[in-house]
Amino acid sequence: MLQLRIICPADRTEQVTALLRRAVGTANLMVVPGAGRDPAGDLVVCDVAREAADEVTDELRELRLHEDGSVALQDIAVSLSRRAEQAERDAPGEPADAVLWEELSEATHEESTVSAIYLAFMTVAVMIAACGVMLDNAVLIVGAMAVGPEFGPLSGVSTGLVLGRLREAGRSFTALTAGFAVAVAAATAFVLALDATGVFTADMLASEDGPTEFVWQPGHVSLVVALLAGIAGTLSLTSEKSGALIGVAISVTTIPAAANAAAALAYGDLEELRGSGLQLAVNLAGIIAAGALTLLVQKKLLERTKRRERALAEQRAGDGAGR
Repeated sequence: MLQLRIICPADRTEQVTALLRRAVGTANLMVVPGAGRDPAGDLVVCDVAREAADEVTDELRELRLHEDGSVALQDIAVSLSRRAEQAERDAPGEPADAVLWEELSEATHEESTVSAIYLAFMTVAVMIAACGVMLDNAVLIVGAMAVGPEFGPLSGVSTGLVLGRLREAGRSFTALTAGFAVAVAAATAFVLALDATGVFTADMLASEDGPTEFVWQPGHVSLVVALLAGIAGTLSLTSEKSGALIGVAISVTTIPAAANAAAALAYGDLEELRGSGLQLAVNLAGIIAAGALTLLVQKKLLERTKRRERALAEQRAGDGAGR
């Protein structure tokens, strides 16, 4: 269950409470007149089943309460309420399958900001991967993949495209490209600095048949893995199983490909530079495409479930009236 907290202008409180009363999946409605100070208004609180929350917040947005008041949702850790249990049974679908589109959009928006911390994580991840590439060390490669924060902007692009919020999609894409551009530039300087001190040499990059050769040799499997990772990552975001993101992070070669591109750029190896760039492009495109497709499928399935549940509810109501 979720708790819905609204600060509502007093002249619209009756309209809001009427909406919440008729909404499927709500319970334990409370109204505290005049509790709001900034913004001023009445405090309206109720419990809402997760699978019904998206539809309720959409209706509240149509009332423009987010402009004149406030609408907030938060998880309820423990709920001991027969009415809440009934609300969950009445709500269409299953809680695990529910997608809160506003929550998803906000989460990806926050992770798609070109901040100092975001650029630092990207840069450090690519530098670690560059060490892995130069030393032919798969452990360092995997560690760098887990550090990289690129899935936030990738999911932001997918979410923005599916919800028709092109500005948000563009913002996420800008964060993605800026992050990789800064990280590759910094990693190139990093490799050159270590080369000047004798730690790295061009021969280390030119070694063949090592365990890290895959990062600049894209193939059909690269695209397949990127698509699967995009599906898994999107499902982990929408189902709140964020632990699965670690598995997603170490299954795609975005960070390693960027690191290999930086090393190849430092030593002027155009073949590896082209291969690394193609590997990076394949993985990014595959994750975005799979993420968007996964969200579209989830959206359609949820809409179909809600339509079916409404039809059953109307049928039961009609049968009851007939008797």
